Amino acid sequence: MKVNLAYGQGHLPVEFPDGRTTVIEPSHNPALADEKAALLAALDHPIGAKPLREWLTPGAKICINFTDITRATPNHRIIPWVLEYLAKHGVARDQITLLNQTGTHRPNTKAELEKMLTPEVVANYRVINHECEHDADLVQFGTTRTGAPALINRHCAHADVRIITGFIEPHFFAGFSGGPKGIAPGVAGLATVMSNHGAHNIGDPRAAFGITDGNPLWEELRDIALRVGPSFLLNVTLNETKQITNVFAGDMQAAHKTGYEYVRKSAMQRVKDPFEIVVTTNSGYPLDMNLYQGVKGMSAAARIVRPGGLIILACECSEGVPANSPLDKLLRSARSSEEILLMLATPGFVKPEQWQAQIQALIQRKAEVLVFSKLSDEVLSSAHLKPCRDIGAEVARRLASLGPEARVAVLPQGPLTIPYLA
Repeated sequence: MKVNLAYGQGHLPVEFPDGRTTVIEPSHNPALADEKAALLAALDHPIGAKPLREWLTPGAKICINFTDITRATPNHRIIPWVLEYLAKHGVARDQITLLNQTGTHRPNTKAELEKMLTPEVVANYRVINHECEHDADLVQFGTTRTGAPALINRHCAHADVRIITGFIEPHFFAGFSGGPKGIAPGVAGLATVMSNHGAHNIGDPRAAFGITDGNPLWEELRDIALRVGPSFLLNVTLNETKQITNVFAGDMQAAHKTGYEYVRKSAMQRVKDPFEIVVTTNSGYPLDMNLYQGVKGMSAAARIVRPGGLIILACECSEGVPANSPLDKLLRSARSSEEILLMLATPGFVKPEQWQAQIQALIQRKAEVLVFSKLSDEVLSSAHLKPCRDIGAEVARRLASLGPEARVAVLPQGPLTIPYLA
């Protein structure tokens, strides 16, 4: 049977054996008949909050947080519609700041911002990349549970009206994306993110796909976001072709909960038994731009692979790990994934992006991980991973060695699916 794996900006067709392959995907949700009309209606009929137009006082400073280049949010449609709505209700352009939720990621280039927001928006509005280490742009709102300062970008913190945009999908340690993540870690300081994403929280079994309540990592992000003050949430959900399937606007908590419960119904897929082999993706572009993000696809597969089994990740990695990123440096500093876990267990050891290395290493304790990508063998080796140059052939070879009862699961959309064992 042929399965099209989400890969880069297209698909990777792979042949899998009939009778031994289970394809696991989110339940399909149809696109909205009129995306713009649905979004504008949601602004005027929000969940648990007054209509956005009633937030708009004369001269109010407005900050719109939008997701960065690594996220599939259709900003090029959503943001112009929101700006049109604001203009209709008397908001001048100079009242508005568009703040890029880069978290700890690199700033996006002008060309990338123009692709994300449209050239017209970039030319006519104030657009700023959040920079997590730029202390002058950070405002403190108490501390995290470990005592680190809870720092938020001042453009967001000092705004009279905060509009937090994004899309909701399963998240491998925060339960679901969207909601408060548009503030923390989206526009939080590095010290805040490192504390929240520290080894203790990442290692908590409740810091996992689909869990919010009781998840110490997500609950702290929520609490920090709420300290900043009331924010108007505008989140969408997407199907496998990146079309908008629903809009959730209004109160930060109420609208997000309604949205993630909607996602849960389509994303959660029950399986009876674990598989010897799981082939996964990182849901294609833009999430599979680098290996940093690719850990999400590994995590989805790890939920249903047998201990000692095999995970194959198809993740294009057009931007590398990225090279010379904190994750790249951390991985290269260790001789093995086990050594990384030993480092993280050392009192006082803290490094940026260690959370991705920690999760990868924990997955590798459970299963072997191969990667089909544009990465060289040297880069994969330095990341303590092995290359897979032909997914179909590798699966066939492994199944032959495992015997007739061995089975393979395929997650064509990767972490957009939350498979779970009965």
